[in-house]
Amino acid sequence: MDHHATPLIAFYRGEASDHKGRQVDELWGLSPFWLEHTHDYIQWLFPIPEAGRFNGFAPTLTGEDRQAFADDAGLRARQQTSLDVMLSFFGLERESETITATPNLNMREHIWLKAGGHNHLRISRMIRSLAYCHQPTLAASVQEAVIRIGKSHGIVSDTSTRYWIEATA
Repeated sequence: MDHHATPLIAFYRGEASDHKGRQVDELWGLSPFWLEHTHDYIQWLFPIPEAGRFNGFAPTLTGEDRQAFADDAGLRARQQTSLDVMLSFFGLERESETITATPNLNMREHIWLKAGGHNHLRISRMIRSLAYCHQPTLAASVQEAVIRIGKSHGIVSDTSTRYWIEATA
């Protein structure tokens, strides 16, 4: 089904840029340093219905957007590419719906393994967005993996774990 291209859907299809003129495929190619220190892209890659506190220019996920993700496997596949980029940034990898730690996962380079921080908020957003964008099994896989790996390889707080559990509720 062909949907009217909202700014978010046009961005995800590669037909438009975000509020800073960046195309989705450009974001996918950025360095881990950039991904860590830039805070206004995650809202575009993993939209949710609520406006974020840190990026007033990011779109919120509308009912029309959700329907577009439901109807368009290509949009879901592109969001999975976004997920793969972020998983790599976090020292994780995905094979279908199975998410595992990479051999180089360590707390020094992958600071999400620490007790708290802004990456925990990013992970919550990613889980919620996947669920809202008609990828609930993948959302649950991310949720399970970050809880399991965060506890076994890091010192992730119980507070963050609760947020991740609630992200699909």
